[in-house]
Amino acid sequence: MPQYLALTYTDDVNWWEPEHADELAEYRRFGVDNDDRISASALLHPTSTATVVRVEGARGGNVVTTDGPYAETKEALTGYYLIEADDLDAAVAVAAQIPAAWAGAGAVEVRPVVIAR
Repeated sequence: MPQYLALTYTDDVNWWEPEHADELAEYRRFGVDNDDRISASALLHPTSTATVVRVEGARGGNVVTTDGPYAETKEALTGYYLIEADDLDAAVAVAAQIPAAWAGAGAVEVRPVVIAR
């Protein structure tokens, strides 16, 4: 079955803080309701915990790391769901149920997954 990655973009928050408990419960509810279509999912820690990796020159060049987010934005990539669906329309129907799609200032980006081995 085809797979689609649903990337969630929301405010850059720490989901484990008490003020986000109700919203986090909505994400958990979505996960339970769609368990048969979700292959994997995760919340991401805030972008302040990120490390950006770049290689100078070609492969094998000097590795340079930078602490913090890649870009300063209000909305950040905060999680993902790997969805199994018959087609893009079915994946979009599932993604529309993710709280980031309807919870105010968020969005869900859906992309087909190509398995490269």
